[in-house]
Amino acid sequence: MSMTGRLGATLRGMIARPSGAIGVALVAAHVVLALVSPWIAPYDFKAVSAAMILDPPNAAHWLGTDQLGRDVLTRTIMGGRQAMLVTLIATPVAVAWGGMLGIHLGLVGGRLDDVVMRIVDAFLSLPWILKMLLMIVTFGAGIGVLVPVLAFFYGIPVIRIARAATHGVVARDFVLAARARGHGRFSIIRRELLPNVLDALLVEGAMRWSWMLLAFSSLSFLGFGVSPPTPDWGLMIADARSFMAIAPWAGFAPVLALSSLIIGINLAADALAKTLGVDRAAASAH
Repeated sequence: MSMTGRLGATLRGMIARPSGAIGVALVAAHVVLALVSPWIAPYDFKAVSAAMILDPPNAAHWLGTDQLGRDVLTRTIMGGRQAMLVTLIATPVAVAWGGMLGIHLGLVGGRLDDVVMRIVDAFLSLPWILKMLLMIVTFGAGIGVLVPVLAFFYGIPVIRIARAATHGVVARDFVLAARARGHGRFSIIRRELLPNVLDALLVEGAMRWSWMLLAFSSLSFLGFGVSPPTPDWGLMIADARSFMAIAPWAGFAPVLALSSLIIGINLAADALAKTLGVDRAAASAH
């Protein structure tokens, strides 16, 4: 089956499940909205008005206004653009480098495997927020820093998943036959191992995407992500937290937007795992 045919079959298998159809629809809606939001936003996201500070939802501003008089609907529908841009770049990079290293370790084993996995365990034992904040404080904020930071730290757990998946394949006859024929290490990885662990990596990538989105929004909430006045859900939640008692709409809208995207990704990831026959619980346990 061609790659296009396999992708189509996988997508049909995901949509055939009710939860998968909901997840794919939510993710697709957010992706389309991120692409077209600059053209459908009712107002300029930077426009402020002292006369409309914390206005409740009304005919002119369907979701009300924030503490600077900015339209909440405009900033909400545009608030996912930066998060999706960063994470859609960082996620494939994380899966690629973590997956290839994990496959290599699963194939060669030995002292290199032991040393690298002890380093991986050390990284995973530390809270992710402290590691990321240290890197961001050292190198600065901005997309140019956030992409490699997220890709690096979220690629580390992928190493364990890819290594475990490789262990289930490396002892099979076709790998032993390739070794007997004198195929090199990277030839075996490309021809024999990668095609057989790709499904696990795809599912892991979907899981990492949702976690990266949460991490990105958390960094923005703490002031280390997107810089004002760029609309971002995490930043909007941080700005609205002081006014939740009197203007809850300013905080509820970005929370609902972020939650719907995370729920959609997780539903789609579950459907993808079931369609591909990947046990997410077993993979996460490694």
